Formats: sequence, structure tokens, C-alpha cells
Amino acid sequence: MTTMTNASVREFKMPDVGEGLTEAEILKWYVQPGDTVTDGQVVCEVETAKAAVELPIPYDGVVRALHFPEGTTVDVGTSIIAVDVSGGAAPAEEAAPPAPDTAAEPEPEPEPESKGSGRQPVLVGYGVATSSTRRRPRKPAAGAQPELNGHTPAPAAVAEPAPAPAPAAGPVDGGQRPLAKPPVRKLAKDLGVDLTTVVPTGPDGIITRDDVHAAAQPKAPEPQAPATAPAPAPAQAAPAPAAYDTARETRVPVKGVRKATAAAMVGSAFTAPHVTEFVTVDVTRTMKLVEELKQDKEFAGLRVNPLLLIAKALLVAIRRNPDINASWDEAAQEIVLKHYVNLGIAAATPRGLIVPNIKDAHAKTLPQLAESLGELVSTAREGKTSPSAMQGGTVTITNVGVFGVDTGTPILNPGESAILAVGAIKLQPWVHKGKVKPRQVTTLALSFDHRLVDGELGSKVLADVAAVLEQPKRLITWA
Repeated sequence: MTTMTNASVREFKMPDVGEGLTEAEILKWYVQPGDTVTDGQVVCEVETAKAAVELPIPYDGVVRALHFPEGTTVDVGTSIIAVDVSGGAAPAEEAAPPAPDTAAEPEPEPEPESKGSGRQPVLVGYGVATSSTRRRPRKPAAGAQPELNGHTPAPAAVAEPAPAPAPAAGPVDGGQRPLAKPPVRKLAKDLGVDLTTVVPTGPDGIITRDDVHAAAQPKAPEPQAPATAPAPAPAQAAPAPAAYDTARETRVPVKGVRKATAAAMVGSAFTAPHVTEFVTVDVTRTMKLVEELKQDKEFAGLRVNPLLLIAKALLVAIRRNPDINASWDEAAQEIVLKHYVNLGIAAATPRGLIVPNIKDAHAKTLPQLAESLGELVSTAREGKTSPSAMQGGTVTITNVGVFGVDTGTPILNPGESAILAVGAIKLQPWVHKGKVKPRQVTTLALSFDHRLVDGELGSKVLADVAAVLEQPKRLITWA
């Protein structure tokens, strides 16, 4: 039998797939122990604080173990999958651990992570955190190995001594680490439950998710002892205050995209002094132009809608008022003027609100802008937006009109100085050429950072956007 040496096993660590991200959640494994993988093959999908990302493996080999199940949040730099790069298939004898020799002395427990002989390769553009986080070894159930997604990981070369029998159900003794799987530990952390106080009901004394939820429910108040002194006949006691009905509540952990969005919005709202201005505009001519462009051969197969022309109108307004396209550098006490426009488009996705941006949107023609906008929306809906697509934005558009909302007061995307909210386009009575007529009307709202954008500059930008939408021919005359 050929024995697999540690030198032939490579540990692939969770990479930093964004700017300074510290953790990611494993959404889905595409491989299982025993599968053969090749350099560049996608092995799993993870969700960071910014987007869902597919991770390719950087070498060829055979999967030996998946260190974490789906749904686990893993620190950057922690090994998530072990691959045998020796080129041989797993020996049949390794499918099950050898029976321990009860007469022999137990050998020391192996290190929780195998170390390869060479330096681990790093994926291009990923970069691994400088301080690697060591994964704490988990205690397996008595006489059994932990399972990941229904698969038992490959055993270590040296058999471990059988753990002591689990204690009977009851609170865990303070000197013993409670038995629980990583997702259950994460749940307990999110709910603020101390695992040492939880009564385990799982096999071999393992704490389950139901045990954690039961421990998180508020305890019923204990009845007070009756007073020793005699008292007159009491009036009817007032009813006790009703406890929260946890059976009809659902708690959702704040993580991933939603957690990052919340932190960014709070930071922006309490850092940049926001000012919001509004204008209501007749966009009847713009709507007619949209219908004409849909029939134009240059736009065949492209996404043509009012948002396309609104985006172009904002780009024209920025070209006429370039100081709006800037950011505030607090550390250097400088205003950074941007000579390019990375146009952000706020997109609602199942994982939360994200703001990918169209790079160098100022340099694109209208058909090119339509193509980029279509790709951005499709990628966001599929949950495949890359972290790089959400970095470096300079100004943003949020289209709340798609929800039937007239307008809003948007919060700035961090690092930007302006955001334009577009309301619903509705048929309304409007004075046109001295007569009241039904016209297509919408309301625009522009929020800007008042540290670097004064009322005059903000008003000019908003007025220019409205003027282009009212008279689309200005796209030509102001170009």
C-alpha cells in the first residue's frame, strides 16, 4: 500500500478576494473528497462582504478533505481544502481509518494542519493576509469522524485515541469545551448564547441548533415568595407583561453584503454632511427618444430604457460641472478631483443592495453605455458581480422609480460626492405651451457632500440633468 506523505498534500487557504476583507462564507462546494481537480478549476463559491465570488484551485490533484461545510464563515488565510498533488489516486485502504491498537500506547495527536514542502502558490490578484489565522481543532463525536456535506474526510495517517465518553445531557462543565459544529457555534455567537450553559440533546452530547435556539429564548420569571406579613384580601392581580412571542419571530444574522452596506451607510451618513435638492421635470421627449432608439439598428440587442438616457444626461452635466466629480480626503485635508467617471448603478439583489460601476463611463458612446449597463444589471441579478466592479466609483445613480416611488433622499456611497435618485415616471397634468396637457413627469433628487459641493454647484448639476431630459437634443448641442 502506498502511503500519502504530507509533502504531497497542499492546503488551499481562503484568499482575500476584496480590499482588506477578513472573512468569507462558503456558499457552495463544487467538489467532494476523492474528486480530481485541475489548475484553474472552480472548487467553491464564497460570499464576502461585497459579493459572491467563485474560487479556482491553483494546482492539479485529488481532493483529500473539505475542512468546512457550506454555510461556514471562514477567516482569510485559513485552509479550506486539502489536495493531494502527488498525481496518484487515493489508495483503497485509506477509505476507512485503521482499527486502533488498544494494547499500544496512543501516539501524540497530529498537528491540525498539514504543511507542504514548498511555498503555497497565491492566486493572481487575490493576495493572502499576512497574519494567517489558525483553525482550532474540532472534537469529533465519540468513535466517529466529522462529516462534511455527507462525506467523511480522509483520516490522518496516525490513529487518534478514542475520546472519553460524552457526559449525560446537562450543562457543560466549565473545564470541558462544549461539543458543537462550526455553524452551531456561529449561531450561538450571533445570538449571544454561552455554549457552556446550553443543555445538549444531540448524539454523544453534541449541541444542536435547536438547543441554541432554546437557550436564547427568554426565561419565564420565577414566582416570588409570598410575603411573611399577613395582608388584606388582595384585589385581582394585574396580568403579567406578555413575553415576546419568539415562536412567531425569525432572526436573520447580519452578514455578507447587508452587513457591509449597513456599515458603509452609517459611516457615510455620520461623516459627510448631506444636502439633497429636488426638481420635477417633463420627460415626455425623453420617453419618445427611448422608443425611437429601440428601433435603431445600432441598438439592436441592447438594453434601451429611460435609465440609459438619464445616465447619459448625468455624464453631460458632470462634463459641464467637473468639480462635482470629486472626493474628500480627510487624512490629507484635500479635495480629490477625478478626471474620469466611474458611474455607479445601485442594484437590489437577493443578497442586498450593491453598487457596481461602469468604468470610464464618460468616454463611452451611447450604444457602448447601453451595452455596459445591460451587462452590469445582468451580472448583479445573477449574483456574480466581482469585488473589482464595485470599487473606484465616483458618482452613483439609484433608480427608486422602478418600485413606484416618486423620489427619495439617497445616502452617498462612501468616497463619492454625489448621488442621483430617479423617481417613477408618471402621466400627469402639466402646463405645456400654455395649455394643461397630460405629460410624462418624474422627480429627481440629488444628494451631495456639502464639504466640497456648495449649493450653487449642486443646483447647476441637477438643473443640467433636468434640462437634458426635458430637451434630449442637448445631448448633441452640449456634447
